[in-house]
Amino acid sequence: MNDAPETGAPGPDQNLETAHLQWDEAGQPISTRFDDVYFSRTDGLAETRHVFLRHNRLAERFRALHEQPVTERRFAIGETGFGSGLNFLAAWQLWRQTAPDDARLHFISVDRFPLQRDDLQRALSLWPELRALANELIDQYPPTVGPAFHRLHLDRGRVILTLIFDDAQSGLAQLLSSDHPDFIHSGPALDAWFLDGFAPAKNADMWTPELFTTLAHLSQPGTTLATFTAAGVVRRGLAAAGFTPEKVPGFGRKREMLTAQYSEQQPAAAPPTPASQASAPHRLNRRKPALPWALPSHPGLGPDAPRTALIVGAGLAGCHSARALAERGWQVTVLEQHPRAAQEASGNPQGLLYAKLSPKNSPLARFNVLSLSFAQRFYRPYWQNGAACGLLQVATTDKERQLQTQIAQRYQATPELVRPVDAAEVGELAGLPVPRPALYFPQAGWLSPATLCEALLDHPNITLGGETTITELSRQGELWSARDLNNRKHRARIAVLANARAVRRFSQTAALPLKAIRGQITQVNATDRSRQLKAALCGDGYLAPSDGAQHCLGATFNLHDTDTAITERDQQQNLEQLAQFGPEIANLFADQPLASLGGRVAFRCTTPDYLPLVGPAPDRAAFLEDFAPLRKDARLNLPRPGRYHDGLFINVGHGSRGLCYTPLSAELLVAHIEREPMPLDRELIQALHPARFLIRDLMRNKI
Repeated sequence: MNDAPETGAPGPDQNLETAHLQWDEAGQPISTRFDDVYFSRTDGLAETRHVFLRHNRLAERFRALHEQPVTERRFAIGETGFGSGLNFLAAWQLWRQTAPDDARLHFISVDRFPLQRDDLQRALSLWPELRALANELIDQYPPTVGPAFHRLHLDRGRVILTLIFDDAQSGLAQLLSSDHPDFIHSGPALDAWFLDGFAPAKNADMWTPELFTTLAHLSQPGTTLATFTAAGVVRRGLAAAGFTPEKVPGFGRKREMLTAQYSEQQPAAAPPTPASQASAPHRLNRRKPALPWALPSHPGLGPDAPRTALIVGAGLAGCHSARALAERGWQVTVLEQHPRAAQEASGNPQGLLYAKLSPKNSPLARFNVLSLSFAQRFYRPYWQNGAACGLLQVATTDKERQLQTQIAQRYQATPELVRPVDAAEVGELAGLPVPRPALYFPQAGWLSPATLCEALLDHPNITLGGETTITELSRQGELWSARDLNNRKHRARIAVLANARAVRRFSQTAALPLKAIRGQITQVNATDRSRQLKAALCGDGYLAPSDGAQHCLGATFNLHDTDTAITERDQQQNLEQLAQFGPEIANLFADQPLASLGGRVAFRCTTPDYLPLVGPAPDRAAFLEDFAPLRKDARLNLPRPGRYHDGLFINVGHGSRGLCYTPLSAELLVAHIEREPMPLDRELIQALHPARFLIRDLMRNKI
């Protein structure tokens, strides 16, 4: 399979250590690194309920959501120290007991040394009353692939857990919408905090002034906090950050603990005038600018705004976006030029769930692995539209073998995600001889994109408007209006453009740097021998196991070719690529004449850096005006947010990774729309942001 060239060097922080445990005579885990317990030996669940649930007044606050408008029925909890997940499960249980059925709990927890799945399961087995919740958590527990954000949907979407595997300070700081001091409070604020790191005397890094300041930046007046410790360093640090700490009776033998409420929030400074910007003495770090350009200038949708959405395009990006919005209560109309969904690049009969992993730590590499991990969890209810057969990325050259050795070393702690296999095991997994080593993705496989899209659109809040070609998009009052070829107008509060390169037909998005890359697949009839293929094969091309009658293989990668017709040349090329998997695979279809083969041509939509565009649509003219001084000095301090077309969003540019990228991209898109806590760190959010090329080109004085 053809892929974008990987850039970037391995990062020094790309490895992640998991927790080292020993177990006492009662079966409770103890950290050998910090020589401390994960929860009270007396009764860990009772301690959690006393310290964190009771002293954050969660039961009464959850019940109060019944009195809120439906759009405001959500609550966000932050935690330092996920540990065994006991605090999370107790909060989830209380949420089930007291919150409205249509409310949503966001729980964000950070852990530098996360437990491995088996240890998590063993620790939580101590609490039989939480078994059902614990099993759901364990089933979705993500691989520890390095410092990263992981988004888990639990309890049919009522509970969204964001696990941040990272140092507490650096991980939570990535939740900030901007690190510019004038906009430090601009992102979504949390409602309560659980501070549950190991004791300050044993793990001082979890109780620093910098961390307390970050907690304050992620809080709002009225945000509460509770912690088991009453140490003076914690009390003073919280007070200095704007919290009002108070000592209260602790649990069990602990005489005291702390509770606190945030009450101090400094207003953002007024943006300087253009004249003062031009002569601002402060310069930014060129490698990591603090410009808040990715911060929308509008506060988000109000509680009384109509929750209606138009989505232009019913491919994978549009259908995933529609489903994510519908599950949050939006009424969604999907406008598609064809009679049915997934008729363009998303319309191949078989698509592989696949990501190009890398030993490097670039944004592209990180987005690939996080997208794959999220997609594998997301697609579990949808495998009836394909097969979770596993996927083998075959090493076909010496260079590829060397690269796979590095990747295998990088991901040696996560065999459930990927593991190296030798030629003998490749043959066993494939069901046919493939005399090459490979990387094996046990939770991958193939899906029918068209059938998947139909399943995604099967929701009472979604309406598909087929045979509707949108020619013009305009804002009329508080609504977006999409005019079609028949001069009909379709209106909604927000609009999402998910129509690949056709997004450039609209004036608001005409300048987006998108390109189309032609790809042709070949369809061959299955034989008794070919039906023995059990796993998908990938290399420079791919071969999917039979869907019963046929196999799909391909695909070509023709950057400057605009021919929409199936060519015999590309059919031959796709067949010849099978030789990379060995003579047995190469000869599977040798007796089928070229003229008898089926095929399909489609055009992938890609960006210059091969990362998709996901987020609010930038107002190009406003960006060129507001950030014009960057042409002369790329490190100028311009403390102002970007200006965007209010209520207009983009989700395009997924290239040949649509099945892999679009579930997580839709989750990111909805977080932008709903102003929820983000599913990715700030660096990746900006790496996917639709305004990134405007800022880059201004800094390089290209526009």
